[in-house]
Amino acid sequence: MRNAGFGALAGLVGGMVFGGVMVLIGFLPTVAAIVRTDSPVVGFAVHMLLAAIIGSVFGVLVARQRELLFWGLAYGVLWWFLGPLTLLPILLGRPVAWDVATAQALIPSLLGHLAYGAVTAAVLALLSPAERRLEPGLVVRATAAGLLTAPFLGLGWRGLIVGALVGASYAVIFGERGEGSGPALIRGAGFGFAWWVLAAVTISPLLDGRGLQWTPAAVRVAVASLPGHLLLGAGTALLTCWLGGLARAVFSDDVRHALEGRLVGGRVISIWHGVIAGLAGGLIFTGVMVAVGFLPAVAALVGSGSAIVGLVIHLLTSQVVGVTYAILFRRRSFDPASGIGWGASYGFLWWVLGNLTLLPVLLGATPRWSDAALALAFPSLIGHLAYGAVLGLVYQRLEERVGPWHLTRSEAATARAAARHEQTLSAAPALWSLVTCVALLIPILVS
Repeated sequence: MRNAGFGALAGLVGGMVFGGVMVLIGFLPTVAAIVRTDSPVVGFAVHMLLAAIIGSVFGVLVARQRELLFWGLAYGVLWWFLGPLTLLPILLGRPVAWDVATAQALIPSLLGHLAYGAVTAAVLALLSPAERRLEPGLVVRATAAGLLTAPFLGLGWRGLIVGALVGASYAVIFGERGEGSGPALIRGAGFGFAWWVLAAVTISPLLDGRGLQWTPAAVRVAVASLPGHLLLGAGTALLTCWLGGLARAVFSDDVRHALEGRLVGGRVISIWHGVIAGLAGGLIFTGVMVAVGFLPAVAALVGSGSAIVGLVIHLLTSQVVGVTYAILFRRRSFDPASGIGWGASYGFLWWVLGNLTLLPVLLGATPRWSDAALALAFPSLIGHLAYGAVLGLVYQRLEERVGPWHLTRSEAATARAAARHEQTLSAAPALWSLVTCVALLIPILVS
């Protein structure tokens, strides 16, 4: 009851923010239609009641979670699917609105649900008794990481400001995680998406005097900066993690942290696992590339137009990406679900970094970040998600079979189960869900 009460209170605060948005977009009469009226006042009352109920459910669901931001964002997207796209039409006697055109018209509602989830999670975190400590050294490292990452992404002078803010806020919100480079990379990408909604979609139009621009057309224009924000968040988190590791290596005499959580064997065997898993994922991805005729474009990297040459380059690239996955995510997958989750998220990030950014640059063009380019690259996104899922699953199954010499099979299984439990209490499952939702939203944002 305590968790439900705190959740209801947090939901009311989130509902107030969302309610202000609904006033601006004129959506309250639609909500009021649930009780057979079109009064905005009644609509606001119904909206706040629903916000409190949904918030109480959220409070119960995340009672044992240690961080809430990504759970709140994923919860907001979930209720956008369940609410205006599904339950609201049913309550109004209409068919469910599961088509791209209706979903695109409800983009303002999507952004409002994201704001509701983020605010509800923030208030609930403030109400929880967890101890929080601001680490000035981490803030400096993360801010420096954001400033170092921003110039490479072509976001303009505002990009430097956003980079510094992304880094500083990353340190304040998440603190020193000690989760490894791979999970930090995905966390940063999720955080970059949140900052895209906040900075590019919301604050930037307000600073330009255009008011709140949450219309489908305005969001479609802002999509051009989405890849940059995703890479900014990912790069900031990764560089912050590396700078922290460098600081510990230079200034710390305690090396026990380097031995913690060692559930698998050496790095060399891990790299071979990455090669095998990358090849498996590449073979799956090949079917998509053949279907859309993309292999000649890959062959153009070496000045050829042959599909055979493209296939060879594609499989070699798949293995290289698999090796990077092994390096970044070693000892971070404790069951098939976590393997698929990290792998699919990594595949999505490589769609942004590879297909949309590095490939056109290597071919002598500029990054393909426009809404039209993202729409054309959607088949490649499906292929990258499939590649990542297979990569993560195969790597996890291979890694699970190799244990350190000093642990018996039962001890290794116990340690792995404990690590899996710790990961479940973190934001990892919410990150996997949020990244998947962002991938599924691409056609809606760019149509």
